[in-house]
Amino acid sequence: MTVTPEILNTVLWSIPNVLCLIGSAAGEESNGMTASWVTQVSMEPVLVGVSIDASSVTHRLIAAGGAFTVNLWDRDDTRVFVKFSKPAEAGDGTLNGRPVRRGVTGAPIFTEAIAFLECRVHTTVPLGSHTLFIGEVLDCGFGADGDDKAVARMEDTRMKYGGVLRGH
Repeated sequence: MTVTPEILNTVLWSIPNVLCLIGSAAGEESNGMTASWVTQVSMEPVLVGVSIDASSVTHRLIAAGGAFTVNLWDRDDTRVFVKFSKPAEAGDGTLNGRPVRRGVTGAPIFTEAIAFLECRVHTTVPLGSHTLFIGEVLDCGFGADGDDKAVARMEDTRMKYGGVLRGH
């Protein structure tokens, strides 16, 4: 049996994935990026893994800054993800016009997020086109009414990420 890129994409796109914004910073530079490859990987210590494209600004900032945030978003407000599919424009206390505050690591936390995790990099695993940054959770919390809101998922949008590289 031959696995075609179309079948592989269809199967892989069927895996439920959270859709969130990853915050990163190094020095004065910061970024926010739409991501879907996020999962908890350990309970003791509490570790969360994010898989980040090795050529991205976010990758460079996480590697240099040693930290990242995972910002979970309201399932009813998915327009934000399109704006963060490219490097973010920093403003006074904002990224792409969305308010942020600095966490204990200096990484940006989106104040509109329904929940956030702030992580210090524990382990870095290069994996081909992406790097798995595994971070120890240092801080977390909910926004206003966050614990009552459904979290955005890839299926809530027309976005697709994963499968095989385009052109293969």
